[in-house]
Amino acid sequence: MTVVIARHGLPAGADAERYTERLGEHLAQKIDTLEVSAGLIDSTFNTGVLALQARCVIDPRSAKIETWEAAVTAMQLGSALFAVTGSSEGPVQCRIDRKERTLQAIGRSASASAGEWLTAFWLAVICREQERMTQLCEIPLERLRVPEGQYDEYIYHWVDALQTYWLRRPGLVEKLTAALQASDPAVARIAPRDLLDGVLYPPINLFYHFVTRDVQGFSPALEEALKLHKAYWTLNQERTEDIEGSIALEPLAIACLAYDGELPIEVESEYLPIHLLHRSWLGEFPT
Repeated sequence: MTVVIARHGLPAGADAERYTERLGEHLAQKIDTLEVSAGLIDSTFNTGVLALQARCVIDPRSAKIETWEAAVTAMQLGSALFAVTGSSEGPVQCRIDRKERTLQAIGRSASASAGEWLTAFWLAVICREQERMTQLCEIPLERLRVPEGQYDEYIYHWVDALQTYWLRRPGLVEKLTAALQASDPAVARIAPRDLLDGVLYPPINLFYHFVTRDVQGFSPALEEALKLHKAYWTLNQERTEDIEGSIALEPLAIACLAYDGELPIEVESEYLPIHLLHRSWLGEFPT
């Protein structure tokens, strides 16, 4: 029996449409400036993710190709962020927003961190871009570290586990167990308790059910992750109106892995836009 998790109310209507359109225009302008200077690649990536979230507010099933295109553009920007920060000299070729672009390498940057890596990786998963997933997973873990105090140690265990899974390296169970243990609120010290419980821990638990091919446990874990996502984004009025909560990015990406791996998914929700989950627009244009 399929469980339906209703998405919480988000600002919609003509105002949301206009906001999404203006945001898309602003993003296109920022992308064009990257060929002049790639120094703002991090903020452009963040704007790209925001544009995807805005699209999902007004198109919760991702039934329109514009939503798929927003996902692809955000994914391309995530890959570009790590491409231009992976070298300190020379041009870097990146396809962004339906165009091949030449960006100048800027060298290592604190903005190319483990947190941004996770977002870039999940977007590549959702867009089924296996080559980009591999490129991201080949980035040394030490390159993603930032000064102490920004992230709890769990995030590095989590990235390590994902890289190990995708590249089929040994030690996945041990690394995933370390990520689960380090994300416990009793251990983590930097991330707020509600963020850990509602957003950060559930995807790790969900991924565990996926990699162990737990047919009976995957859908209940996905249901729990979405309920916790909803609880976090409805804790107060400010969060309720924040479009960042329009989709559950990490659970969506892991559900995409499960869907492609033919693991039964018995949960439906606008937090998991159905046409992104089912890769309905895949191959519509070069990515």
